[in-house]
Amino acid sequence: MARLIVVSNRVPVPKTRAAQAGGLAVALKDVLTPGSTWFGWSGRIAEDAAETPALVASRGVTYATLDLTRRDYEQFYVGYANGALWPLFHFRPALMKFRREDYAGYLAVNEKLARALAKLVEPGDVIWVHDYHLIPLARYLRAAGIANRLGFFLHIPFAPASFVATLPVAREMLNDLTHYDVAGFQTEGFARDFRDGAARWLDAAVDGEHVRHAGRTTRVIAAPIGIDAAPFERDAIRAARSAEAERLLSSLHGRALAIGVDRLDYSKGLPNRFEGYARLLARHPEHLQKISFLQIAARSREDVVAYRELARELDRQAGDVNGRFSEFDWTPLRYLTRAAPRNVISGFFRIARIGVVTPLHDGMNLVAKEFVAAQDPRDPGVLILSRFAGAAEELTEALVINPYDPDEIADAMHQALVMGADERRARHGALRAKVFAGTAAAFARRYLAALEGGTGTTAASLSPPLRHLAASLRRNSA
Repeated sequence: MARLIVVSNRVPVPKTRAAQAGGLAVALKDVLTPGSTWFGWSGRIAEDAAETPALVASRGVTYATLDLTRRDYEQFYVGYANGALWPLFHFRPALMKFRREDYAGYLAVNEKLARALAKLVEPGDVIWVHDYHLIPLARYLRAAGIANRLGFFLHIPFAPASFVATLPVAREMLNDLTHYDVAGFQTEGFARDFRDGAARWLDAAVDGEHVRHAGRTTRVIAAPIGIDAAPFERDAIRAARSAEAERLLSSLHGRALAIGVDRLDYSKGLPNRFEGYARLLARHPEHLQKISFLQIAARSREDVVAYRELARELDRQAGDVNGRFSEFDWTPLRYLTRAAPRNVISGFFRIARIGVVTPLHDGMNLVAKEFVAAQDPRDPGVLILSRFAGAAEELTEALVINPYDPDEIADAMHQALVMGADERRARHGALRAKVFAGTAAAFARRYLAALEGGTGTTAASLSPPLRHLAASLRRNSA
């Protein structure tokens, strides 16, 4: 029977220490029905990495994983994926570290993954590849004789053609994406940037959503990713009564809570956010001792120099804000660098007056949608959202700001604090309707429908399995 095979850099194998409900796992929960397979890196480093994937079955889903060697990890993951592609796509070319050895390692890992995956693929299977780590995978699968439908989805931003040109292997990267039948992006702006780049640097023919190059046709679409809004709201209502939420509420002593939840990354705009909060307190002394800002920023990629430098800068800023404004019974900025469980954070969102989501550049940012879903419609808080988050294309009723301007962040926080209940309810009602309509299941349905109807060079017909998946998604989201 034909299956859906999801491919991603990291696979959260159930019942292992590495299994966490990350954004991708949440987004694809309804797609991974019994009979489907999730393939990718195990997250482990091994001295001798096997060529044959380890298989684990759970609730009818097969998890197929490969280990990487230390050299694989350093070149593929740290060196090229996160040292070159991540800063490029997040508009930080000064942080881009391109080394030919890293690029060779990136290609080698993709080729290794393609060889292992090819052994698992059966006629009629549909293969859905996720994110920037695996851009060349389709080319290697085609070289291995895989004629199945292949889809790709980029969870982070894409860069304009002029920016893409700063990557020494820009043409190779663009060409690799044209080996997919469908290439999906978070926003129409990112999809348009890819089409423009393909036309400019590959001389590809662009006809609406279709990019034609070297005898291949790729349909390029925007498919905004969403969350499971109704379950998240239920979790938030329950979590707001938890011991953790009660402790937080008790510590606030009636003060308004502003909250930010991010991975500690230079794309998230955290230094600007801290500076904006400091300017709020300096320019609006009426808010002194009446607000507490909780920033949760779990450390990540500490083997990358830029991330270690960012961590030191945020430590300095947090100390400066609290040193300037604290009173003996009030700490204005609470800064945590360890992860908090998702069910705890949902409760914190529920009781927060302000959600601060101000990345400098972001693919979608599901935290913005989670904050909206968690709020009490009768007395909702206010979302402050960067115009450079993909979510800003949809969530226009938020206070949309330029995150490069700390004064604009301060002004938005002041506006949120003084905003009347009627305006807060009106803004939240419009945001809530969008978040509850654009669910994770709706995202998957849209993407799989495009993959079913896209024009490509392969002969395999996948309509039956895709129809089955679409039906499952409709049932699960009903």
